[in-house]
Amino acid sequence: MKIALIGYGAMGRLVGSVAIERGHEIAVVVDDADSALSSAELALKLKGANAAIDFTIASAVRRNVEACVMAGVPLVEGTTGWNDHRSEIENVVSSGNGGFVFGANFSIGVNLFYKVAEYAAEIFAKFPEYDAFVEEQHHSRKKDAPSGTALKLKNVISKHVEVGDISATRAGNIPGTHRVGFDGPADQILLEHTARSRDGFALGAILAAEWIEGRKGFHEFTDVIGEIVGV
Repeated sequence: MKIALIGYGAMGRLVGSVAIERGHEIAVVVDDADSALSSAELALKLKGANAAIDFTIASAVRRNVEACVMAGVPLVEGTTGWNDHRSEIENVVSSGNGGFVFGANFSIGVNLFYKVAEYAAEIFAKFPEYDAFVEEQHHSRKKDAPSGTALKLKNVISKHVEVGDISATRAGNIPGTHRVGFDGPADQILLEHTARSRDGFALGAILAAEWIEGRKGFHEFTDVIGEIVGV
């Protein structure tokens, strides 16, 4: 398939490399030189792509979504920080009959971790003597705390059990680490995911692009993983 990369920083270049390894073509690259383009101008540049993947900044998301809808190109949204505008973004997609996939985290492992954590919470809900908790650690350069991934974990667990505040640590060069625990009077059960590289995020974004090609609607990456695993 022909993929358009919106944003060509470290993540965009990695996504491009993984796409080529999977046999896809990078048909369009939108970089900093295109930052002043209007939605209509960007749509012309995106024409002909089978899907677009956006790893830019939150303030550019609306323009990028509008451009993709105009061009008839489904979009994988890897940028975070735009959730406060979710309703208007969803409206742009639905009113324009577009295709859109977003996620707090495109790592395949993290999204499988969501499924495992939710299933565990459903089990532990039957044993009220256990308290659920979420912890996360990241390097000191990551400013948002708690992370979107940690908030998503809390959300899926809270469907079944009560969860207190998220414990968030920012220090040194700690790799992204998320833990879900269930603590009881006699023991503790701990589930953990640790990211070793960004490759998992890039592969997830490509998987989402392969999935959304030819589809319409507003989807979360958990929908993609759920369809694959049948849960």
